[in-house]
Amino acid sequence: MLVLPGASLAADLPLKARAAKTVYHWTGFYVGGHFGYGDASFGPGTNPLPEQGVIFPHSATGLSGGYQLGYNRQLANRVVLGIEADATFTGPLDGPALARSPVPFNTTIDYVGTVRGRVGYAFDRFMPYVTGGVAWGHTHINVNDADGVTPLFPVGHYHAGWTAGLGLEYAVSGNWTAKAEYEYVDLSRKTYDLSGFGLGSVNVDPRIHLFKLGLNYQFGDTPWMPAVDKPKLPESDDWNVHAQTTVLPQGYGPIHSPYASPQSLPGGGQFQATWTTTAFLGARLWDGGEVYFNPELAQGFGLNGTLGLAGFSNGEAQKAGAPFPKIRAQRYYFKQTFGLGGEQEAVEDAPNQLAGKRDIDRVTLIVGRFAVGDFFDGNAYAKDPRADFMNWAMWASAAYDFPADLPGYTRGAVVELNRKNWAIRAGLFQVPDAPNSDILTFKTGGSVVEFEERHSIFEQPGKLRVGVFANSGHTANYREVVDLAATNPALDINDIVSTTQRTRLKYGFYVNLEQQIVNDVGLFARASWNDGQNQILSFTDIDRSVSGGLSIKGSRWGRPDDTVGIGGAINGLSAAHRDFLAAGGTGLLIGDGQLNYRTERILEAYYAYSVIKGVTLTGDYQLITNPAYNADRGPVSIFSGRLHAEF
Repeated sequence: MLVLPGASLAADLPLKARAAKTVYHWTGFYVGGHFGYGDASFGPGTNPLPEQGVIFPHSATGLSGGYQLGYNRQLANRVVLGIEADATFTGPLDGPALARSPVPFNTTIDYVGTVRGRVGYAFDRFMPYVTGGVAWGHTHINVNDADGVTPLFPVGHYHAGWTAGLGLEYAVSGNWTAKAEYEYVDLSRKTYDLSGFGLGSVNVDPRIHLFKLGLNYQFGDTPWMPAVDKPKLPESDDWNVHAQTTVLPQGYGPIHSPYASPQSLPGGGQFQATWTTTAFLGARLWDGGEVYFNPELAQGFGLNGTLGLAGFSNGEAQKAGAPFPKIRAQRYYFKQTFGLGGEQEAVEDAPNQLAGKRDIDRVTLIVGRFAVGDFFDGNAYAKDPRADFMNWAMWASAAYDFPADLPGYTRGAVVELNRKNWAIRAGLFQVPDAPNSDILTFKTGGSVVEFEERHSIFEQPGKLRVGVFANSGHTANYREVVDLAATNPALDINDIVSTTQRTRLKYGFYVNLEQQIVNDVGLFARASWNDGQNQILSFTDIDRSVSGGLSIKGSRWGRPDDTVGIGGAINGLSAAHRDFLAAGGTGLLIGDGQLNYRTERILEAYYAYSVIKGVTLTGDYQLITNPAYNADRGPVSIFSGRLHAEF
């Protein structure tokens, strides 16, 4: 028989083609995060605390989320064995729902942790799985004031138990996989003795349902495990993932404090810390159309619960502080860019920014939930308390009462026209339904228009931004309140405030300059003003502010990724606002019960040391003279550290 070499080769071709097919392999370590929705029951008569569900109904968990890490091993028969540990945290309080049903106490779950085995079956890039293991969590009970809403005393317990669930995971692109998972958690019963409050004993027996959507980054094998041929999936420019985490502790020692109120900076000194972790998810829907989503975990408190300073010392300190991490959907917005043709510019991959190219001449529309500072009042040298200056009067135009809920976000729309040397942008936003409220409303609103000019001075680039703003909100007028208090001395001035609030206008402007002096050295300066007649709605108790300073990169001493910053701010109040505080009124953050008025003066200096790429360690010092505009208090020296990591 004649055997031709070509025939043998041809016979091998289909087999080799099949062998060359890329098949995903699930073996390796991974780390990731998840976000979702859940519910829980704690047993009869436990009065679950309503947590925010945003687009879903409030529930005992509300929106939930956290992080996970694990390891998978895929066997030859495509069975995948794994182990995973995770932590899930609940959403913030739904205040209006609680107010509708006041009770003597409320029960809530603070977090759930699990360590679980996983058994899956790999269909190439798809893997259905079942999971189960041990679980634990922490609950607490708030004993409420006579109003049945205001928490007086939290009592907490740890619980152990078990969990089981199922899910589906899919390898998306690059090293990323996405999963959908349901998990049931059964925790042990604990008895709370509330007899000291006249409430007897309460049995808390948690049963929790969690629905999760998550992303995992797969690291693959480690040197101590057998090697596996695991081809990497192609990367995609149509979506991206970034994340950050920031720990910021602050403290100060005893200060001069002859008298105080609950909103005064404590005279004995204090130490507090905040921690945030944020995921930045972006996806391209079509040419020019993008969507972004930023779930964020936040834990901790500012000094004195973020009270006692107008120029507050920690830009990470939210007014909605919490002893355990709370998760919020801080940003979710749609962005559409309409190119007008002509010259283009490159866009780098970054948080809330997809890589690509765009026309320099363009119109951009943004609709959704975001921070006003994401698009207005920007500055290259003083804008981000996670990277540069920490004081509120340094990273923002402090007299701009930008619309925001307690964590600092709002819903609305922004439109921008960009040209090579200038841009103009405008926005319409929801405002809180009352000063310092966490509830945003469509009944009133805020608006801002900003013009940005770009220039060069001696070949050094710079930008000048000028903005005008107006907010319509449910507020009281300072002068009216002071006059009523003078004619009714038996009434508390802050009770008069609540009875005289109605829809009123607050308006003002800001000017914002950034200017490079030489390479790696830049200056910033801001000035802002509002009319100062009606209550502040959202930001802080400042009617006039000027600030400025220098930012210096460390290239001159061989540390190009380090930054030194030094700056100062002077904050002031209108005459009506001063009289209101002097008469015993309280603002958003301040109110000593009386007032020996002086301008609040702030000096801040920091050194940000680059540990490795994406990780910085910062030391920061702030000297604040006349805190809360009161010459009878302080001065105060605040020392801060900051550990920040991002990718």
